Amino acid sequence: MSELSGDAQWHEPSDWEQQGKLPRNAGLPPANVVGSLSITAAATDPGLLDLPWHITLEEWPDEYLAALPRGISRHVVRFAHLGGSVIAVKETSEHIARHEYHVLRRLQKVDVPSVEPVAVISGRTTPDGEELNPVLVTRHLKFSLPYRALFSQKLRRDTLTRLIDAQALLLVRLHLIGFYWGDVSLSNTLFRRDAGAFAAYLVDAETGEIYPSLSSGQREYDLEIARVNIAGELMDLLEGGLIEEHVDPLATSERIMDSYRRLWNELTGKETFGAGERWRVTARVERLNELGFDVEEYSINTDSEGSRIQLQPKVVDAGHHPRRLIRLTGLDVQENQARRLLNDLDQYRAEYYPHLDEEISAHSWLTHVFEPIVRAIPRELAGKLEPAEVVHQVLEHRWYMSEKQDRDVPLAETVQSYLDDVLRHRRDEAAILLNPDTKTLNVLQGNDAGDAPDHDPAGEPAASHPAHGTPASSNPDSDEPEQHPGTEPGNSPR
Repeated sequence: MSELSGDAQWHEPSDWEQQGKLPRNAGLPPANVVGSLSITAAATDPGLLDLPWHITLEEWPDEYLAALPRGISRHVVRFAHLGGSVIAVKETSEHIARHEYHVLRRLQKVDVPSVEPVAVISGRTTPDGEELNPVLVTRHLKFSLPYRALFSQKLRRDTLTRLIDAQALLLVRLHLIGFYWGDVSLSNTLFRRDAGAFAAYLVDAETGEIYPSLSSGQREYDLEIARVNIAGELMDLLEGGLIEEHVDPLATSERIMDSYRRLWNELTGKETFGAGERWRVTARVERLNELGFDVEEYSINTDSEGSRIQLQPKVVDAGHHPRRLIRLTGLDVQENQARRLLNDLDQYRAEYYPHLDEEISAHSWLTHVFEPIVRAIPRELAGKLEPAEVVHQVLEHRWYMSEKQDRDVPLAETVQSYLDDVLRHRRDEAAILLNPDTKTLNVLQGNDAGDAPDHDPAGEPAASHPAHGTPASSNPDSDEPEQHPGTEPGNSPR
């Protein structure tokens, strides 16, 4: 073997077409583009490196994108596939992206309903070295609906009322932990079905700030922002013929003020009563539990003569019913869904296992009621509703069938009837926006024709349609179950 001379130089092969050679840099951005990225993420996801960060977001190739419609936004937004999930990517400034990322992370830690932050990616450059804006990445909230997705048909006034009540509850929860939103609106909120009602999730924390506590002025200003923004959104919907003509946008927007104040006073207000009325302490705690809040601490003060007692809850924490259900069954569901399922569980225990521990009867209910319903859903129908909502609707369907037929309808018969008459005729809530029709696209984009601006990232990764079929409704695309006269939902017979 000959030795290399001191001045020998290596010449890189250039015949890349030769058989057996790997293509050079095929399909990859230049090394300096990849190397310049700065990724801040809560968890490692190597799939982030596979997305084309060297291309401006407006020009991302279709092969990376999820076919979700985009609504109104002041930012450029795209929805992309990341592994087996969908993410929303928003181009903005680095300061705003990092601020929103950290705010969303703090909200996640205190279990406030909000979208999950995935990453902030900065240091983006094109192959030519041109700087690109940083991006905020959030995760798609499955089975969620932007408020415009509820309007494929005209929105009924009572449905709109429940939407605003859900928004008020979300705002109360945020204010309790010291979060000032600064941009409260239906557009910045996602909604998930919750046993006939809605659960609201914050999707845009760009203007939000977290303080140790909020003053009355801060809370009232947030509330005024909500009222003005909701009034404007409802005027827009009324102009487009998407809500009933007799709905007054200004009067309806006032509901969030009333709903918020009633709930806030119930949760935090002082209550004074006589020394002989100590039962009112328990009654107050039970009322808070019914609202879905746990009282972890409260203060009781008596006057010098001991004739008057003043009660004030000190720490209230949302999620009373979901925590009880997850403790008994392991099911993690929405507040109203948990309440309805617990009602059925308690009825089941009273009828079959009145003398057994609650945990044992709960296991039996899970095995003989909940799981058989979920297993009965054919694969092709599994994306129409999340399992807890299906079980709730099946139990409601059973009540209606039993009432109509004047007999106790067996569960298996109820499930088959529900699948054939209701669920099969719904649009897929997990897929409708992946293949939206023209009408749905126009509604979501807030226009009658043509293109619409983009929407904030977490604000549009919805996967649902307003159809809410029930056995009492002849229209499977109705956004509302028709309530049986003189009944309360959730009281299903055994």
